Amino acid sequence: MNREYHKWHSPALNREMELLVFGHYGRPLLVFPSAQGRFFDYESNHMIETLRGPIEGGQVKVFCVDGIDSESWFNKGLHPADRVRAHQFYEQYITNEVFPFVHHHCRSNDLRVAATGSSFGAFHALNFALKYPWNFSHALCLSGNYDIRERLDGYYDDSFYFNNPTDYLPNLEDHDLLEAIRKIKIALVVGQGAWEGNCVEQTRRMSKILNAKGIPHHLDLWGADTPHDWPSWRRMVSVYIPQIS
Repeated sequence: MNREYHKWHSPALNREMELLVFGHYGRPLLVFPSAQGRFFDYESNHMIETLRGPIEGGQVKVFCVDGIDSESWFNKGLHPADRVRAHQFYEQYITNEVFPFVHHHCRSNDLRVAATGSSFGAFHALNFALKYPWNFSHALCLSGNYDIRERLDGYYDDSFYFNNPTDYLPNLEDHDLLEAIRKIKIALVVGQGAWEGNCVEQTRRMSKILNAKGIPHHLDLWGADTPHDWPSWRRMVSVYIPQIS
């Protein structure tokens, strides 16, 4: 399996950022790390090995990006407004640096990207897909929490509003944006085992919001034998990633 390590100085974040690429060709799959995770976690937790078939078969090319959640949403040492601002710089990194890198690597400027993430990574996958739908073909969201107000200790402003899907999506009226979102193949998948309680509630709530906006999606609730952990997510991706085309 082809494996590449890349690093460059990010103008948006003013620091070096790292990522891993797996595969030679196929639909680009952008992987966001779980809460406070790193770009190597997907490989370290055997997710890449689980996807060896689709990767080596040329169905997907996987791009595992780094995260800065510990410096943004989870950084209790920052004022909440600065936590949001830190995420906005990360958003610039993804949109202005990672997207062009992916397109250049795939030798295509119009190839839409699939996105996935587990736990807090599911929030990122859905949030980016909803805000930049013309760039995405799929959003596979595993065990996610889509209302992250708890991360700001009661603080609230417009910048946070536009990064909290359960807030901005119900009020979204832009016809072209909604039509673009409706073309994305969205799957909300969550187990009902240990540590999944809040994620089940959040996933059901997001599904209702998507339904209310006429956005097609697939809601998949797994059983009580599916806890909030990597073995569950390996089972989930083995079902869903092979469906990406």
